[in-house]
Amino acid sequence: MTAERLAADPTSQADILDFLLHAEPGMRRVDTHASIVFLGKDRVLKIKRAVRLPFLDYSTLALRHSACEEELRVNQPFAPQIYRDVIAITRDATGLMIDGDGEPVEWAVEMARFDETQGLDRLAAIGQLASSTAIAMADAILAAHADHPPLRGTGWPDGIAGLIQRNTDRFRSVDALAEAEVDDLDARSRAALTAGASVLRQRSEASFVRRCHGDLHLGNIVLMDDRPVLFDAIEFDPAIATTDILYDLAFPLMDLLHYGNAAAANVLFNRYMQEGPRDNLDGLALLPLFLSMRAAVRAHVLFTKYEQKEDRAVRDEARRYFDLAIRCINPAPPCLIAIGGLSGTGKSALARGIAPMIGPAPGALVLRSDVIRKKQFGVGETERLPASTYTPEASARVYTTLLADAARVAAEGHSVILDAAFLREEERASFSTLSPTTIPHIGLFLTADRAVRIARIAERTNDASDATVPVAVQQEAIPLGAMDWHAIDAGGSCEQTLSAAGRYLRPGASLAGKET
Repeated sequence: MTAERLAADPTSQADILDFLLHAEPGMRRVDTHASIVFLGKDRVLKIKRAVRLPFLDYSTLALRHSACEEELRVNQPFAPQIYRDVIAITRDATGLMIDGDGEPVEWAVEMARFDETQGLDRLAAIGQLASSTAIAMADAILAAHADHPPLRGTGWPDGIAGLIQRNTDRFRSVDALAEAEVDDLDARSRAALTAGASVLRQRSEASFVRRCHGDLHLGNIVLMDDRPVLFDAIEFDPAIATTDILYDLAFPLMDLLHYGNAAAANVLFNRYMQEGPRDNLDGLALLPLFLSMRAAVRAHVLFTKYEQKEDRAVRDEARRYFDLAIRCINPAPPCLIAIGGLSGTGKSALARGIAPMIGPAPGALVLRSDVIRKKQFGVGETERLPASTYTPEASARVYTTLLADAARVAAEGHSVILDAAFLREEERASFSTLSPTTIPHIGLFLTADRAVRIARIAERTNDASDATVPVAVQQEAIPLGAMDWHAIDAGGSCEQTLSAAGRYLRPGASLAGKET
């Protein structure tokens, strides 16, 4: 038991908050629209604010106690190393006490203190969110989604129209926003909802709606022992947290874009799509709406916070989220890009380099033949396959899957990059005629001297490619046939190759996240 005491009059929440601020040396207070958090040396106490909002009700002590219990229940599976217990703030004849024997006058969620500088919002804001962290984040989100069974008959997606309306109502009361731009966001959001209604319901009837985190912006993810930990999941309304898994994913994707981390957003997106259910490919048309709604939600919350504190920095950040919501609901047109070349020419490096730059947000989906092959043989991405698996028949199956998945993605209005050798004329011809033919098809063929290619292959570690030096040499004997793709000298640095490729991408591709 902790025995901090402070004399107090019959207790209001203001008295309790003042008591907690002085209950431990160095205690620091952080306010949100729904909670007050007290940061001590080794622990955190989170109090529910005594408010009633359109989406939650903490107006009574009993409701706040219940909310604390639910927060612990919901969040311990996500972050058992953070969430400890629900404890009472009590009052007796001597005053207030934390977890004392007197009458409970308030309740708090007790959590372990962690290093706030390792919050992913902080890291993203200073440009220090590595690709490895984005991959680990995707894996953590995938694991969280896998831990929750599919739900049907939950009301999703019927509540989306109501959320759009609540956001619009909120924005109409904000002086900093023009009526025309609020109307534009509202109209485009409703049009996207109408266009995606059948897909939303199909995914709802399938296995894609689950009890998710629900509030997965970067401020609710922290690195602990170099691993992303999800915390502060929504507890006050299961209906809000019960969503399509792509809508849950859209929150950190959108937030990474907000902080200018387009590369990390694309890595997160590609990892999640690669390791998640393959049928997620058929839901990509929903991403512009999902990203826009998540940005609008953040803008909504921050405009409310601004009214509480009148902090101009909060208002400006809310405005940036609102602008991002408009950009996301106006997606750039898609394109199909194929990158071919002998082993060691740098196809995968170029694909990773250009993917974040190709719209719509969060950048192009990269489909890699080496990864597809490993999946078809049921082995891990970096596990080596024997040479006997590299038969013409097996390669034909790989290309069939590669092209079919690319067509699925492009049909959803999303850009895709095909990363494969494309050494045979018929393989390149199949790409050129790939449906939908109404969007740009851009073929890039990389070249590099043998010595450069061999050196790169020798340096590979933990890579999906099984190509060896003898394989790279043998490839030179394969007749390329007629070549109508753009030839790019990839013998220099990655930056030089990226610059050379950019000359061919600009006429037919749009940069992700740019205003249209």
